Amino acid sequence: MFDKHIVETTWGGKKLTLETGRIARQADGAVLATLGETVVLCAVTAAKSVKPGQDFFPLTVHYQEKFSAAGRIPGGFFKREGRPTDHETLTSRLIDRPIRPLFPEGFLNEINVICQVMSYDGENEPDVLAMVAASAALTISGLPFMGPIACGRVGYVAGEYVLNPSRDIEESQLDLVAAGTMDAVLMVESEAKELPEDVMLGAVMFAHEHGKGVIEAIIELAEKAAKDPWELAPADKEAEADKKALKKAVGKKIAAAYKMTAKQDRQDALAAAKEEGMAALGDDLDATRKMKAGKSFKKLEAEIVRGGIIKDKTRIDGRKLDQVRPIEAEVAVLPRTHGSALFTRGETQAIVTTTLGTADSEQMIDAIYGMSKQHFLLHYNFPPYSVGEVGRFGGTGRREVGHGKLAWRALNPVMPTKEEFPYTIRVISDITESNGSSSMASVCGGSLAMMDAGVPLKRPVSGIAMGLILEESGEFAVLSDILGDEDHLGDMDFKVAGTSEGITSLQMDIKVAGITEEIMHTALEQAKGGRAHILERMNDALGGTRETMSEHAPRIETVSVPKDKIRDIIGTGGKVIREIVAETGAKVDIDDEGIVKVSSSVASEIEAAVNWIKGIIEEPEVGTIYTGKVVSIVAFGAFVNFMGGKDGLVHVSEIKNERVEQVSDVLEEGQEVKVKVLAIDDRGKVRLSMRVVDQETGEELEDTRPPREDKPRGDRGPRRSSGGDRDGGGRSRGGDRGRGGGRGRGRSRDNDDSSSDKGGEDAGLPDFISGDDD
Repeated sequence: MFDKHIVETTWGGKKLTLETGRIARQADGAVLATLGETVVLCAVTAAKSVKPGQDFFPLTVHYQEKFSAAGRIPGGFFKREGRPTDHETLTSRLIDRPIRPLFPEGFLNEINVICQVMSYDGENEPDVLAMVAASAALTISGLPFMGPIACGRVGYVAGEYVLNPSRDIEESQLDLVAAGTMDAVLMVESEAKELPEDVMLGAVMFAHEHGKGVIEAIIELAEKAAKDPWELAPADKEAEADKKALKKAVGKKIAAAYKMTAKQDRQDALAAAKEEGMAALGDDLDATRKMKAGKSFKKLEAEIVRGGIIKDKTRIDGRKLDQVRPIEAEVAVLPRTHGSALFTRGETQAIVTTTLGTADSEQMIDAIYGMSKQHFLLHYNFPPYSVGEVGRFGGTGRREVGHGKLAWRALNPVMPTKEEFPYTIRVISDITESNGSSSMASVCGGSLAMMDAGVPLKRPVSGIAMGLILEESGEFAVLSDILGDEDHLGDMDFKVAGTSEGITSLQMDIKVAGITEEIMHTALEQAKGGRAHILERMNDALGGTRETMSEHAPRIETVSVPKDKIRDIIGTGGKVIREIVAETGAKVDIDDEGIVKVSSSVASEIEAAVNWIKGIIEEPEVGTIYTGKVVSIVAFGAFVNFMGGKDGLVHVSEIKNERVEQVSDVLEEGQEVKVKVLAIDDRGKVRLSMRVVDQETGEELEDTRPPREDKPRGDRGPRRSSGGDRDGGGRSRGGDRGRGGGRGRGRSRDNDDSSSDKGGEDAGLPDFISGDDD
């Protein structure tokens, strides 16, 4: 038997259920969270002891989407869930960021938080539900977790905030996720369509307010099912004593090191101060004491730097609180790329490239919500040399996925639609130096590189990283364009990107128990001025999208065709479309809506393919002159392909004004000719003429051949048909035919020198060319 406990509450107008005690009972804490028909299981386990020599907090969050949750089988060869997708990695980071700062300093036991999506209804998104489940599981586990937290996704539709909107709300101007405790906000992640600061701040507070009911439900569950709390180790008095000794020995040298503006000089001075301080503690320190003393040295650094910033309002490198480091921006720095930019801000630098491709280059995404395609890709790389270190190179870590997605969110709201710009766009940001926010450098460099490539962005986008020093007294300082050391020693990492019209992305991570609305408002307003300054420097390099693309980029022309013509363009088994590609050299893609994209880096190839396609979908006009190619020669004339997909017959009598004995003496297969459409019968069969067109210039010639006189029907002699004589009726196979709407058969040579006797050249002529020339 087991003790099952269930708590229910209303969240965004829907019932949220939290259950524990029935599933995963051997975990330290396990909660099954249900919203609608979306169900997430979260299980938390923790190591009972700390590994010897370990000096960090090994918290790992794993989020996994089971395809069975949506009644789907994974694509690919293995047919099972494999390595985490980018979305799963990003969701794992989303859950990790607000819970990590809520563990006490000095708690170093390894923790696993595993969230699995067990059911997905397509309406209630599992990522925010997984964060709630993780918060509940940690709260009941007995671990020293200073939660619980709650979160919420916020949309913005027609001037109103919407809590936890479904995935298919296309008119929303905002996608924001915020998490926090009952008293303060801890984390924000968002993408917005150029919204003002007050709307963004309102969305954060809206999510925070609606999360309080969820926190109350988690507390209620903990009152019923929480395990006994873990005992924490007492305060380390030896570490406190070491910190005091270090301050006395090298405190002034640490302060002097942080007055140095050059990163390498500062690091060298700090290394020397640390070595001297360790020596002051004694030469007989064991490994554990050295580890603890090293942490005490870092705490001392933080105290000195933070105190100096609050007291003097001066930064590590001598800047004012709202001052941005010098900026250099260049475009077209790489000769063969479609677009490139070099963006440098202080000691942070990124080389960003843009590559344009066709629809075949779109990324296929297979997820529980179905298959989808992505035509805008942004990839971020952070090699170890960018911070002057050696380390692992190659492969993509969680940090790189997260930073790349942040830059993607910042740029995505200003991207053109596929109809406006039918290219697949890939942006790569390679960080070559880092001392500050490299993700915001990627935003600035990505905007410049795409404009250099000719991508018609709505407006350029700039980004800035803000920091915070928050003292226990409540006094605080907001820092613009933070350094790496200010990030490590500060209390907030607050990144804001946007255009001259508003914010496109906002990301916030807090290292303390949370920040107030006042601090967020100050940070947003200060960031607005910093973004505008950076945007000015970017405009100095390139103020807008180039009117012409690189000569190395493919050109794409779009043609819209009727849906009933799609099969004609593709042909049986793809025969026609393959022929177009083979003959013209252009690449042709067509979708189910009749949108044809023709691409090539050679303009003439595109033109040839487009003309071919237009020839298939357009109908020939009587009296119009076309250029065609002889595709077949027969005894009575030649078949000519024109307009790409149309065939017509040039009868032997229409090749020249004089008599033609053998068609092959005048024409050969593959020869290019100019023809005029004489007639189209009710079955779509086309009669052509060469003799009335100048084969050199393509101009129409005067028809100098005298017209024939019609003979009365009685002069034509008896008619025969396969079914016997009919009164003026049936036609005979291979015999004379009446003057219908085509060319005549059985005409006398007096009327037309180029015509043949029945049973001669005209024998077996198709129905549509038997009859008059008129």
